[in-house]
Formats: sequence, structure tokens, C-alpha cells
Amino acid sequence: MTNSPLRILYIAYPLLPVSDASAGGAEQMLWTLEREMHRRGHQTTIATCAGSSVSGRLFVTGDAPRRADTFEDRNREHREAILNLLERETFDLIHDMSGSFFGSVDNLSVPLLATLHLPRSFYPDVNWNALAVNVKLNCVSAAQAHSFAEIPPLAGWVANGIALERFPLRTAKDDYLLWLGRICEEKAPHLAFKVAQRTGRRLILAGQVYPFSYHQEYFAREIDPHLGGPIQFIDSPSFEYKVELLANASALLVPSLVDETSSLVAMEAMACGTPVLAFRRGALPEVVSDGDTGYVVETLDDLVAAVSRLEAIDPETCRAHVEQHFSAIRMADDYAMLYQRVLGRSKGEAA
Repeated sequence: MTNSPLRILYIAYPLLPVSDASAGGAEQMLWTLEREMHRRGHQTTIATCAGSSVSGRLFVTGDAPRRADTFEDRNREHREAILNLLERETFDLIHDMSGSFFGSVDNLSVPLLATLHLPRSFYPDVNWNALAVNVKLNCVSAAQAHSFAEIPPLAGWVANGIALERFPLRTAKDDYLLWLGRICEEKAPHLAFKVAQRTGRRLILAGQVYPFSYHQEYFAREIDPHLGGPIQFIDSPSFEYKVELLANASALLVPSLVDETSSLVAMEAMACGTPVLAFRRGALPEVVSDGDTGYVVETLDDLVAAVSRLEAIDPETCRAHVEQHFSAIRMADDYAMLYQRVLGRSKGEAA
């Protein structure tokens, strides 16, 4: 198997545009990986919704929905557009990050790698042992891969990475705490409020509410009534603004209530020299080096106490940790090797 340029079709989640300003980790990771693969000479196409910004070719499957709870209709439109594209054009490899396309490709012969971005329990309807023979799966952390260990199509795991040159180190910090990401109950921005209140710190909450009614109801119930005064909300910040927020914060809070499979925002914060305070959930201990780049704790009381120990974290150590483990170049190198393994398996070769 040679390392000649590949024709790669990347499939995005159907509801959200792909850009460097995306709030979702899967969209950010896809934007970064496709950019790096395009730089390496591969012919990259991203199937996604209108409003996306990619490095290679953009294939628009429809508009991002404006109404809540339209996933089924939008996903059907997304899938049909991709299947029509595959009838007209040939690709060497499909890299699916949609979370669902890989489960409905029985009649396709092109090798397909599906990156699983979510905890296993978030895929309740998938029959993992009945996937098409051309489908292989990969995870984004050791913790996540452990939960899928007995699944036959699992090809391994590749840690996410970020474009380091886009996140400059800053050693001088402001006094605010930052929560940044997808605004929903499992990401627990409401717990960030409690940390800020109990420590007397300002809090900036920045991110996006997705088009799901239960996310919107959560925001209206748990977030909106508390905004104002020392708590500032920034809706869907641009990439440039996001970097400014990350670089200036005294700490990033990641109080997730689910077993995170990765944390791009933690990587971004540490690249800027900003420590991360996180719960010990899922892959977060793999991303944050406890005591070196932040603190990985068990309870809300621990999270509050950790704020008083931020001065012990060296910004340059945070940066070096990300440079060593979570660069986009390392991620792309790992995926390049995984692509070759998947293509080899598809031809009956040993992995």
C-alpha cells in the first residue's frame, strides 16, 4: 500500500456548519483534520450544510435548520445527497464523522472509517456487530476505546489535535474564569456559575445553543436567569474572539457531567497557557495533566478549591503539554497511518 494522494470524502454532522468558529468538538476536529490532509496533497471533500468553510471542496447537502428538533428530516436529506454524490463520483475512502451515516451503507463498496466522537451510551440504536463489512470504527481516546473494546470493527483510537499556530501562548492572565462550548445540561455551565459565585470570580460563558428543544429549554431555565453582573454571556463567538477569551482567562472550567471522549477546548486553553479545571470524567484525565496543566477533580467542592491553586500552574508547561501530545500534525500523521490500515483491510491485507 503506497502513500499516494487519496480522494477522501469527509461526512459532517448534518445540523451544523463546519468552520473554525464551530462550537462542537466534532466540527472543529473535522475542520482541522481536513485542513491538514488538504495541505498534504490529498483531494478532500466535506459533505456538510451550507455556511461551512473548508480547505478543499465543499459539498453542500442542504441548509442548517432554523427550527428545533428537525434532525430526522435534515439527516435524511443529508444522507440522500451523499448517496447521490457517491453514485456520480469515486472516492478512495469515506471518513464519516456524522455519527449516523456509517450505520446505513450496506450497498457501498468504498472503505469507510467512522470516527466516534460520543460516549457509547449516546448511540443507543446501533447494532455494532451488524455493520457493513467495509465499515471500520475508531475512537478519540483510550477511555472511549475501552468502552468499545469488544466491537469487531474497531480499528483503534486517535487522539484529537489542534492547529497550534492558531493558539498563541499568553503568560499574563486576566481574573475571569471561562466556560466555553456547547450549551447543554451535560456540559454543566450551571456548575460554572456555582464555582464563580463561591470563589467571587467573574465568569464568562461563551458558546452556542444547538437546535434541540431540550437544549433551548435548559438555557432558558438554568442559564438565562443568572446572566448579568459578574456573569457575562457571549453567543457564538468568532474564532478570533474565542482565542482571545481562552488566552486571557485565568482558568477554563470543564465541569462535564458525562464521560467526555476528548476535550478540544481544554487543548486549546492549555495551548494558550491557560490552566484547565475539570471533573475526572472519561478522557479528561488523558487530556489534562493533573497538577501540571490544571487540576482534575472529583467534586464541585474540589473544583472550587482548585481555583485558589491556579498560580501553581505554569503557562509554558501547559503549552508544552499540548505541543507534545495534541498537535494537528500528530493527529494527521496518526490518521494517515490509520487510513492505510483501513484501505489495506478493505483489500484483504493485514492491518
